Amino acid sequence: MSEIGKVTLVGGGPGDGGLLTLKGKEALEAADVVVYDRLVGEEVLSFIPEGAERVNVGKESSHHLVPQWRINEILLEQALTGKHVVRLKGGDPFLFGRGGEELELLAEHNVPFEVVPGITSALSVPAYAGIPVTHRDFCSSLHIITGHAREGKPLAINFEALVKARGTLVFLMGVSALKRICDGLLEAGMDPETPAAVIENGARSDQRKTLALLSTLPAEAERREVQSPAVIIVGKVCGLSEGFDWFDKLPLKGRTVVVTRPRSRAGTLAYRLRKLGARVVEYPCIETEAKEPCPALDQALEELPGYDWLAFTSPAGVQVFFQRLEALGRDARALAGVRLAVIGGGTAKELALHGLKADLMPEVFDAEHLARALAEEKPERVLLCRAAMGTPVLTSVLREAGTAVDDVHIYNTLYRSGKAAEVAELLRTEKEVLVTFTSASTVTGFVRSLEGVDLGHVMGLCIGVQTQAAAKQFGLRTKVAGQATMDALVKLACSFS
Repeated sequence: MSEIGKVTLVGGGPGDGGLLTLKGKEALEAADVVVYDRLVGEEVLSFIPEGAERVNVGKESSHHLVPQWRINEILLEQALTGKHVVRLKGGDPFLFGRGGEELELLAEHNVPFEVVPGITSALSVPAYAGIPVTHRDFCSSLHIITGHAREGKPLAINFEALVKARGTLVFLMGVSALKRICDGLLEAGMDPETPAAVIENGARSDQRKTLALLSTLPAEAERREVQSPAVIIVGKVCGLSEGFDWFDKLPLKGRTVVVTRPRSRAGTLAYRLRKLGARVVEYPCIETEAKEPCPALDQALEELPGYDWLAFTSPAGVQVFFQRLEALGRDARALAGVRLAVIGGGTAKELALHGLKADLMPEVFDAEHLARALAEEKPERVLLCRAAMGTPVLTSVLREAGTAVDDVHIYNTLYRSGKAAEVAELLRTEKEVLVTFTSASTVTGFVRSLEGVDLGHVMGLCIGVQTQAAAKQFGLRTKVAGQATMDALVKLACSFS
């Protein structure tokens, strides 16, 4: 029998990936198997390693929730095969999360386990709606109550005790029982004018807040068709929401943005958009793969002293170049006497990681402007390291200027479509979806992956005019950033707020 594995019970927080604890993220990154619920946020799920097995035990359309007893068995079965299993739950696993029940079977079989607490929605969701659950001017206690009764049984809530406590009340899993909760508080003597709120999809881009009075909240929630998951808050602190609500004021709140950059480079742009309130769907339509073997690159590395300039058109090109240089037992000293040109700031930053500074970077970050800037230097011989199928404008401009160019293709661009069904559904259900394009290849990858899908709801946000030209060839509606930088692309996205 194989060695027994381990189960780590992780609280995933309310949905915002930034609210996952560092310890929870570390556990996810080390997981062999992740068993997760439907309330876990998309951003949190993105931390799961590509090689880890995913087991979705949450409710999906026309499917029933996996019974709790079966979830317990899944954890045991997986651990007994020697795997590190992460049980990922929304919020905190020990606050109405049935985490204790999931550990009982493991304890009976002497399976090692660990618990990583999570940020509970009882505190975080009100905070994202501008509601401090305690305030010295209004209350001196906080009470967290489940609004979910056991099947076939009435709500077991002591409403009279809650009213007498005169504190803030937070009800979790109570949307279906909202009227019974409000009626129970009113019958126990609570003031009908008490401020109250229900917050849907808390701490997510599509968070929606309904403010009312205790006496009117059920009718208002019905009028607005409030759905779970939602948190109900009752207390005078709800009256502070309008003045303290910072989340609804974020420029991209409620907007969906699809990021098409390669997985290895999507993080910074996705993070910045999420910080501005967007729901970000990471959809890496392309990946880069070093050409191996690449005799043309090996030959160029042997002849480095014979080049005046070495030019890079992407961060990926810099990465592949130096990986090969180091594999041959050499380092940046091999570039002594060779001047360096890059297409833009991102490529320059990648170069800086190797202790090198670009000698030339055009004011406009595209291939044509790089070529013309290089031509003005009147080089005799240039080494160009880039992707296969790169634009011919670079070589044609330089050769017309009398420069000898060795155009070495050191990596391939591969097209991916792993989440095509999800993106297709977005385009079907939302009026307008912003899609960021950082190169012509991301445009091609996006369109290829969604063949047959109506792209009429796409608004392409293009980093430069060449990328925009590629998008227009496919008939996409587009806007182009003021500069070919991530800052300008983010600014363009915010103009749609």
